[in-house]
Parts: sequence; C-alpha cells; structure tokens
Amino acid sequence: MPVFPSRISLRVLTAVLCFVSCLVFLNVSADRVSASLNMSAYQKPDQPYGLIFGTVWGPDDHPLYGVKVKVRRADQKKAHWELFSDHNGEFALRVHPGPADYLVSADLKSYKSLTGKELHQDGEVKVHLENDEREELGLHLKR
Repeated sequence: MPVFPSRISLRVLTAVLCFVSCLVFLNVSADRVSASLNMSAYQKPDQPYGLIFGTVWGPDDHPLYGVKVKVRRADQKKAHWELFSDHNGEFALRVHPGPADYLVSADLKSYKSLTGKELHQDGEVKVHLENDEREELGLHLKR
C-alpha cells in the first residue's frame, strides 16, 4: 500500500480519478450521441425513412476507414450531412422518404492515406430515392 506524504495528496489523487472517470463517461456518451446524429431530428425509429448506404473504396479496391463523406440534396449548394466511413469503409444515412435526388462525395482535404499519396474522386455520385427504400453506392477513389 502506498504511503502518501500528506492528506492533500490523497485528495488530489481522488479528484484526478474522479475527473478521469467523468471523461471516460462523457466520451462514451458522446459516441452514442454522434451515432444518433446521423438520423435527422425529425425522425423516430418507428417512422419510415429512405437509406443511403455506401462504401468508400481505395485505389487498390480495399475499403477505406475514416473518410469524410458529404451528402446534399441535388437542389442545394452546400452539404447538409457529413459522416465518416467506418472500419469496413461503410457509411449510412437516413433521409426523408419520398422522391428526391442526393449527391454524395468524399471530402479528402483532411484525409491522410497510409502511403502518403493524395487521393481524389472523379465527381459526385447521384442517388435517387423514390420512397422508403435503401439505395447502395460505392465511392471509388483514385491516386
């Protein structure tokens, strides 16, 4: 058992342990909140929705992790949704059901590849949804 030189050291150690445990708790809750943010605020789990599901592929046809994906409606100029590809290179976004066109692109400004070479995408991928359906796509990146 460690011997503390004063009672203040024990209090400091206890405060530090409480602070670290709070940080761990906040990190876990932030992950849950960020995962739920991909579903728009208007949607509830029992309501119908359209799903845009995709995979980001690298030049060597392997899925890429951590690529920022931007999605916008075709009639809008700025991206309304931003999400990241997971460890399988996949991403998913719930949208309003009904007929709409969406444009999906990879934002590679802050992405660092393992080889150090810059990657690019030829253009945005257009996705059309008619109703509460799932549409799959692939974002193929090149060097």
